[in-house]
Amino acid sequence: MLGQSKAIQAVRAQLQRYAGCDVQVLIEGETGTGKELAAREIHYASARRDHPFVPVNCGAIPDSLIENELFGHGRGAFTDAKAAQPGLIDHARGGTLFLDEVDTLSDKGQVTLLRFLQDNEYRPVGGGAARVSDARIIAATNASLERQVAIGRFRRDLHYRLNALYLRLPPLRERGDDVALLAAHFIDAVAARLRGPARRWGEDALQALVAYAWPGNVRELDNIALRAYMGSEGPIIGLAELVAAEPAFAGAESTPRRRANEPGLHFSAAKLHAIRKFERDYLTQLMQQACGNISAAARLSGTERRQLGKLLLKHGIETKQFRSH
Repeated sequence: MLGQSKAIQAVRAQLQRYAGCDVQVLIEGETGTGKELAAREIHYASARRDHPFVPVNCGAIPDSLIENELFGHGRGAFTDAKAAQPGLIDHARGGTLFLDEVDTLSDKGQVTLLRFLQDNEYRPVGGGAARVSDARIIAATNASLERQVAIGRFRRDLHYRLNALYLRLPPLRERGDDVALLAAHFIDAVAARLRGPARRWGEDALQALVAYAWPGNVRELDNIALRAYMGSEGPIIGLAELVAAEPAFAGAESTPRRRANEPGLHFSAAKLHAIRKFERDYLTQLMQQACGNISAAARLSGTERRQLGKLLLKHGIETKQFRSH
């Protein structure tokens, strides 16, 4: 999970701890915050990494098929059941079963899942001997299960079973400078996927991205980056291209520039913009003083050469323009 903010660093630390503790995990977070990605990080950092990771969207399973989907069926269990068919829990044996949108399970589905979690035993539809699966369950929801329990829409005993370990994924608007980092990453990823030319965000577009509320979170940013890249011709994706990709940014295009004593952004966005401007101005002056030599600039600024290189890349500052000819 990419990011440098304190919020996402705390999440990564939790993911590492949870990977070493082999019990159920409940992940809550708004749509698009990366709940399945977090579940995969737990799985692939755990001792189960060589076994399957099986994702399932609970909202897509019909109530009448919940037992069949989870537990499978034996031959002759119902019409057209000509052969035995393993269920999702069987496929995830030794690995992880990821239950997304677990809050959408019906009463019957909740009882079915609870019965399995109590002793890890299940019977395929149609009878047969009880089987045991050691699949780890990681559940996710964009709702508050505690609130769903309080209003009677989710079983409290199932909530207790799923909530052995808990993780809340922060929305993108709480992740500060990660917006600029992720926006640059997604543009680079699109260029690599399409084998197209490298492009970067213009300062006006970046300012608009940082000030945006991101109701769709990281997934929305990924989609906007794709559309903005596809709609751009030159190496810089400016505000005009951003507005063309997502009309919600049209307000930023017509907003007049304010004086320094007239704050036009939320505090976090204004602070981030000021930091970015300081970094760019400082780096420009530093590289002028060092005549484009990154090693010399690192010594002058008291920073590591690698970190300085990352900052130069972040702000799109090319060193060759500072070298004397």
